[in-house]
Amino acid sequence: MVDDVCKVLSIDQGAAPRSWLAQLDLSFNSNHLRTWLEKKQHIGPLVIQKTLYPEGADVCHGVIVHPPGGVAGGDQLTLNVNLVQRAHVLLTTPGAGKWYKANGSVASQHLAFEIKDDACYEWLPQENILFNGSKVRFSAQVNLSKNAKYAGWDILCFGRQAQGERWDSGELQQSMTIRREGKLIWNERACLDQETPLLQSIIGLGGNAVNATFVIAAHALPTALLNSCRDLQPNLTIDGKAKYGVTALPEIFVARYVGQSAQSARHYFEQLWMILRPWYGQREAARPRIWNT
Repeated sequence: MVDDVCKVLSIDQGAAPRSWLAQLDLSFNSNHLRTWLEKKQHIGPLVIQKTLYPEGADVCHGVIVHPPGGVAGGDQLTLNVNLVQRAHVLLTTPGAGKWYKANGSVASQHLAFEIKDDACYEWLPQENILFNGSKVRFSAQVNLSKNAKYAGWDILCFGRQAQGERWDSGELQQSMTIRREGKLIWNERACLDQETPLLQSIIGLGGNAVNATFVIAAHALPTALLNSCRDLQPNLTIDGKAKYGVTALPEIFVARYVGQSAQSARHYFEQLWMILRPWYGQREAARPRIWNT
């Protein structure tokens, strides 16, 4: 039975909270036939919807929801996920994350993932949109046991493109570390603001509004699959000036996209996922239903 514990923040009657402090802790268990959500605990407005099994009982899908719909300055979101041996879990989000103007305060999101031997965890959220004036800190820590696998992507939009808004005021601090058996195998950091040359440099974002990264930690990628990934390209009819590419390291596969369309970036990553999931996940890719809404 799921141990479902909800702690409610103490808020004065009739007074709106100045900021949201939200944390969600999830633990998934498994046997040879099924993966299930064994324990969930949340503090504040961060929850998981009902778990789903579109691929059968051995792969558990879930949707992480932040009910307020957007993140304001001072808000802090934390997601902790633990997978036991042989568990296979795919988590996503129902829509784009919206990070509002900061009003002087920093908003943050911290991800901490613990993945045990022979478990496979896929973190495939929809894009994050940084409103002009937002101050955001993203951090992610992934700890893998010997034969654990991780696949996760991150799609960032600088400004609301539909409104013609540019991200010409604000701050972004971003970090991601992946360790296997305690050994650091991936470490990436970024610190950007409107004065950072990389926003406009041709060796950086080159003035583009979308920056996306897809990282898989599943040991060495076979050469044939790497070549298939290199032959792939995003939908250039949507974003004809996009820059993209893949790199294979002994422990890590990484794909990057820089352009003007979050839709094109996600489509590109989905195509890569279709190629690579049978390798690291031992099954064909099955799109989460929420992506169709």
